[in-house]
Amino acid sequence: MNSFGIDLGTSNIKIYDGNDGHTLIEKNIIAVNDKGDLFAYGDSAYEMYEKAPANIHISYPLCNGVIAELKYEQTLVRNFLTDLMKGNVHPADYYVTIPWDVTEVEKRAFYDLVKEANVKAKKIMIVEKAVADGIGMGIDVLNAQGVLVVNVGFDTTEISILSLGGIVLSKLIKVGGLKFDESIRNAIRTEYSLIIGGKTASFVKNNLLELEESGEPAVVYGRDIVTGLPVERSIPTDLVDSCLKENFTTIIDNIRVILERTPPELAADIYKHGIYLTGGASQTAKLVQQISAGTGLKVNISDSPITSVVDGLAKIIEDEHYRTVAYAPR
Repeated sequence: MNSFGIDLGTSNIKIYDGNDGHTLIEKNIIAVNDKGDLFAYGDSAYEMYEKAPANIHISYPLCNGVIAELKYEQTLVRNFLTDLMKGNVHPADYYVTIPWDVTEVEKRAFYDLVKEANVKAKKIMIVEKAVADGIGMGIDVLNAQGVLVVNVGFDTTEISILSLGGIVLSKLIKVGGLKFDESIRNAIRTEYSLIIGGKTASFVKNNLLELEESGEPAVVYGRDIVTGLPVERSIPTDLVDSCLKENFTTIIDNIRVILERTPPELAADIYKHGIYLTGGASQTAKLVQQISAGTGLKVNISDSPITSVVDGLAKIIEDEHYRTVAYAPR
């Protein structure tokens, strides 16, 4: 089946290839030189992130869940699809996910991206990201039951109520894995006069549980603000914990706002089934426990949080039963 499912995440791009059932997962990041020529893309560009000289510009073309640099994102999509098709781009159908709580212009940009990327698109269908998430997690979203899906991504968290294959309510907030990392960096800068990189903050965040279990502090390397020299510091895990808790509270408060606006019958379904949690940053230590405690609801964790959206696209492409959730924009 010559169809592709594209999930453009701020951190990772996921493309399902309907021809062989394979899913490509690469960093959604591009490196260009000062002449505007492509230098690297995907995982290889990420290796250079925070390490490149001034003549190489490295950026994430998506920001807060929407396309910020259309030309760069088109270049990435075209190159990844060319790689999947082994250098020979042939006509294909495309299914693209979009967040719900964005403007019509921002939604249209996802469609235009594929249309103008020179990838010989025969048909371009749009799927709401939260709906694809639900399908990818094995939920029958076509039923008349309320489903609460919370996708904690790199840049944003999308909180959505689903029913009958559509979205009843949805809210996109600018809190995600990147915000978690920034909070850790800011706290370490304030408390220890130390500047650390984003990758270091992410490493500390991802290893927090192991560090707490072993009773060891987080050892980080960075630049001392006072001396300007590279140094090593031991950071107590309590500091990291408190940084994350602040962000978790923001997510929980917004989940509560959505629940307060949910029609009673759908709220009853959600009470019975709980919250479905997914997204790359949903794996952050203690987030599940905090959400459960803050809402009083059971939290169902996705088996594949990074790929749940693209897994949903795969089912939509392969199974006609789900094809009704995809639509062509007007």
